[in-house]
Order: sequence, then structure tokens, then C-alpha cells
Amino acid sequence: MMNRSFDVRMQALLKSSLPPIGSAEPSRDLWPDMLKRIEADSGEEVAFTPLDWTIAGLIAVAVFIFPGLIPGLLYHL
Repeated sequence: MMNRSFDVRMQALLKSSLPPIGSAEPSRDLWPDMLKRIEADSGEEVAFTPLDWTIAGLIAVAVFIFPGLIPGLLYHL
């Protein structure tokens, strides 16, 4: 069982090891930058590589051969 002096000592050690946070507010408004990133990414199309198609095909074949895998695949999605 731990005593009060241990708790006080532990609290003092924790306070000395962590620097004070200071201001938690960001130095500037981040929302305009976020809007620029969202608008820049919205025009791009999703491209599937041959590796993506190969993996999708292997999953389809595995599900066809082993239908018991379906619950496991759905669990991991």
C-alpha cells in the first residue's frame, strides 16, 4: 500500500518532468489552409494500379473457394 509521501513525491516528479503547456491556442487560423487542401484533393480521380486489381482478384477467388472467409473479411473492414 502506498502512503501519502510517496504520492506527493510522485506528483512532484511528474510536474518537474513535464514542461508547462502555455497557450493551447494555435498561433494562426488553420481553417483556410484546410479548405485549400480539401479543394485541391477534390479534383483528383482514384486510380487503381495492377497490384490493386490483383489483390481484389485474389480476394474474390479466395471468397469463391472458401466462403467461410466472408465473416472474417467483413469483421476486418
